[in-house]
Amino acid sequence: MDLTDWPSEASPSVWSEGRATKRGLMLDVVVIGAGFAGMYALHRLRQLGLRVRVFEVGDDVGGTWYWNRYPGARCDVESVEYSYSFDDDLQQDWVWTERFAAQPEILRYVNHVADRFDLRSDITFGTRVLSAHFNEGTHSWTVATSGGEQIESRFLISAVGCLSSANRPHFSGQDSFLGEQYHTGDWPHAGVDFTGKRVGVIGTGSSGIQTIPEIAKQASHLTVFQRTPSYTVPAANRPIDIGELDAIKANYSELRTANQQMSGAHASRMARGNGSVLAVSAEERTAEFQRRWEIGGLALLHGYGDLLIDQAANETAAQFVRDKISEIVDDPAVAARLSPTHTIGCKRLCLDTGYYATFNRPNVTLVDLRNDPLRAITPEGVLAGEIEHELDCIVFATGFDAMTGSLAKIDIRGPKTTLADAWAEGPKTYLGLTVAGLPNLFIITGPGSPSVLTNMIASIEFHVDWIADCLASLADEGSTRIEASASAQDEWVIHVNSVAAQTLFPTCNSWYLGANIPGKTRVFMPLPGHPGYVARCSEEADDGYPNLVRGGDALSDPTQARRLGA
Repeated sequence: MDLTDWPSEASPSVWSEGRATKRGLMLDVVVIGAGFAGMYALHRLRQLGLRVRVFEVGDDVGGTWYWNRYPGARCDVESVEYSYSFDDDLQQDWVWTERFAAQPEILRYVNHVADRFDLRSDITFGTRVLSAHFNEGTHSWTVATSGGEQIESRFLISAVGCLSSANRPHFSGQDSFLGEQYHTGDWPHAGVDFTGKRVGVIGTGSSGIQTIPEIAKQASHLTVFQRTPSYTVPAANRPIDIGELDAIKANYSELRTANQQMSGAHASRMARGNGSVLAVSAEERTAEFQRRWEIGGLALLHGYGDLLIDQAANETAAQFVRDKISEIVDDPAVAARLSPTHTIGCKRLCLDTGYYATFNRPNVTLVDLRNDPLRAITPEGVLAGEIEHELDCIVFATGFDAMTGSLAKIDIRGPKTTLADAWAEGPKTYLGLTVAGLPNLFIITGPGSPSVLTNMIASIEFHVDWIADCLASLADEGSTRIEASASAQDEWVIHVNSVAAQTLFPTCNSWYLGANIPGKTRVFMPLPGHPGYVARCSEEADDGYPNLVRGGDALSDPTQARRLGA
């Protein structure tokens, strides 16, 4: 059966003319989000002949890279790898200028892709999906939007992203502050000029570490409020020589294939060490750590095979970074406050450009909130301990409600359960792609998949292709409904927890566990190991999706049932 046999009274041209306002119009797929995942899903599903509509709350494409425009925002995966692989002409034509692309360049790339494949014609911008309720009689979703529309769609695909729901903690007195307030995850598109201003940055995770050196160059004084210090290593960013780029392009397919064999689906060009760091002398491992420190990027933790599975081995790398902090930071007391004590890598390892050296600047002050807790935000600034720090601007670099935050904001209701109820004890999925009790719903890079532990675009492309193949299989057999079996989902959750327990990832309070969100159930959400995961998903597809329950003979409209091939 051809996928275009799935009925739709609403063509893409009708949507673009804005006439689809009545309930009952049938789409094949509604996609939520127009970042990298939503854009590729639209392109790929169009190729199947499906009628697809994407809803995006922003005013243009880009997702994370549309919102995160703070000074210093930069990807921590090399640009030649943090890019689509589905179209070789696209790979060959685009010219990356830096080893690690900054936000403006990534956004230019995203816009180029949208233009190249005419994606905007099927995207509704400035519109939030408020709810999606599954209709048992028609095997379809009724999707309600902030624009007042109610759309009927056979399938619903979440492409909301893993780091898209800004974490906005509310401090006592925050509304009284007379100055300007910003969040790194929702930065003004016109930019912010901090010249001559007293600025406070609350948070020293990845976004804080990237933006603090840049703000320090402008501000008359910068006060950094740190609760827990982070490990960060030099990005060693640089321009890409055109000769190097041409050599990569000449062997792009080999690079992509090699990356698929890496745990994080990238960095195959970086030599990996598989032996134990404890099996070599202190001098040898220090030399190897130093070599990788100078290479930059995430090379440091790739030098030995046991750094993320053995605590004693991990401590050697952690101490190396602490020694580096002591070398770089002039004031020993400040260096001590900047030195983490937790497992290196259990929280996402950050990349920086001059972060630790920034604290040698005379206009930068570090406030350790462990010793001087943040008591309140006052009209004039921040009260930490007994000291009020007077500020003109406050920047909240407090990260995201990761993995589940954006999806949890949507009222998603299946025949017998809601997403909120299904995930009350923490997110549960099968393969990170489907949820038992919520038919015809797919999640791109959902919890229970490698997602944030990988090059996200590689994971996105794999998930979109898997979903597209699944829909094609459904059409061939005439099914109109599919969902994970409860037993398969339970087994998968046990598997994810078991794999994580063999690593050091769960040993600290990280956003991987939701520990940065008060009241959020703590469970390790991503699955370590991209190659094994791909093999398991491919096995599921090759075996005919034995752990997914299909249906299609319960439609109340016989005419529709015949058209659907049920």
